[in-house]
Amino acid sequence: MSGLRAVPEKRRPERSAAGPTPAGFVLGLDVGSSVIRCHVYDHATLIRGSSAQKVESLYPQAGWVEIDPDALWLQFVTVIKESVRVAGIEMNQIVGLGISTQRATFITWNKKTGNHFHNFISWQDLRAVELVKSWNNSLIMKLLQNSCRVLHFFTRNKRFLAVSLFNFTNQHVSLRLAWILQNLVEVQKAVEEDNCCFGTLDTWLLHKLTKGSEFATDFSNASATGLFDPYKMHWSGLLASLLSIPLSILPPVKDTSHNFGSVDEEIFGVPIPIVAMVADQQSAMFGECCFHAGDVKLTMGTGTFLDINTGNNLQHTIRGFYPLIGWKIGQEVVCLAESNAGDTGTIIKWAQELDLFTDAAETEKMAKSLEDSEGVCFVPSFSGLQAPLNDPCACASFMGLKPSTNKYHLVRAILESIAFRNKQLYELMQKEIHIPVTKVRADGGVCKNNFVMQMTSDLINANIERPVNIDMSCLGAASLAGLAIGFWTDKEELKKLRQSEVVFEPQKKWQEYEMSMENWVKAVKRSMNWYNKM
Repeated sequence: MSGLRAVPEKRRPERSAAGPTPAGFVLGLDVGSSVIRCHVYDHATLIRGSSAQKVESLYPQAGWVEIDPDALWLQFVTVIKESVRVAGIEMNQIVGLGISTQRATFITWNKKTGNHFHNFISWQDLRAVELVKSWNNSLIMKLLQNSCRVLHFFTRNKRFLAVSLFNFTNQHVSLRLAWILQNLVEVQKAVEEDNCCFGTLDTWLLHKLTKGSEFATDFSNASATGLFDPYKMHWSGLLASLLSIPLSILPPVKDTSHNFGSVDEEIFGVPIPIVAMVADQQSAMFGECCFHAGDVKLTMGTGTFLDINTGNNLQHTIRGFYPLIGWKIGQEVVCLAESNAGDTGTIIKWAQELDLFTDAAETEKMAKSLEDSEGVCFVPSFSGLQAPLNDPCACASFMGLKPSTNKYHLVRAILESIAFRNKQLYELMQKEIHIPVTKVRADGGVCKNNFVMQMTSDLINANIERPVNIDMSCLGAASLAGLAIGFWTDKEELKKLRQSEVVFEPQKKWQEYEMSMENWVKAVKRSMNWYNKM
């Protein structure tokens, strides 16, 4: 039985005479960790023009990861202009703009001048590691967790359960922002003078696009900061107070599909409506049309993100799935539970820079040319290990090397490690999120690798759909923008327009990988807590 099934192309639904095709085009932008990308979509969600530029990360110190905001702004404007040019249309034909952004990457700036106080602090940044440790081990946190455990026992209130399970992570904005407030005198002074603004990428881009006239974020981005209370749907006064973060610097939170204002016409010559802002994983979930409880999205980009739609119920687990607001559109609030592995595309890029291969497309053929990796294991942990191990001090490593080991074994071990991490996350989801899985859809650059996709399908024993176009964050942002202005009627129309390129079906029983995965788990354990020993 073949594990790869092509999906016949579906005809695009025709518009009836009563519903003529709306004029114009919608822009979907995705500001990712590795690439900033813009697509021009027509009414059939076909891409009419595209542009992309590589996002350069800066590493000023070991463990610090930053992005130059001035360089990013130039790239953002450039990809919009270039994609419209490639589409062969005029800027005034763009009827709406949707922006998807990497989450928990943030900046602070001067409220009066708009000048930033520092570079963007990336979600991958580890400067607050010691702060995270000290807070999670602090007496205050223990008292808070224990008291909420008792309150949950008596009240059965889910909010108390969530707080009893809450721990800070390096990927949350909260403690990295606390670090900035503690260590940058210029920011401290601005806060004292009520002259400081905080924003994740979406908020800052909105500020720049509107020449400072708009200051806002959306619920999907806010819920990923570690400073937001998704049960009350507002910034958490408790967390802000604990960490001495003034609520006054945080932006108002708006619906995901919403009129955020218009681009200042000096930038593109016309005032384009900004009608959606959304966090990248939630955007990919929307672009994949994972609209129902039990729908699962597996994004393999810079990192791996596994999300399950939990309907209108927030679910917080012990070992690493955390609740997010997927999107809010009017009265509709959709919740997700998410977990992630920090290093996926990053390890492919790293291996390419070591000249293990010339192009990432080669890796699939290299891996398939071998029966196995001959016992070589790779631990993908440049930024620590996330759920279910949650060890920021784990190191990346190769183990099981022999004189006979060649680059093909190393490449296969790298690809296998991605599939093994997918298995770990999916297994954890099944144990801790008690919602039956209805479908699994994949996206992100690494999902183009058939070896990783087939192995993942085998390991989780589930069909995995790969869409025709894998840039789901762009499509999600564009879809949300289009809904806001009536470019698309509703989510049912979007579901009819979605196309799968291929469905990966389980080809082997996961037990056939059991010995290899046991060795890999052993390697992972030996890589843990490494940096405490240095």
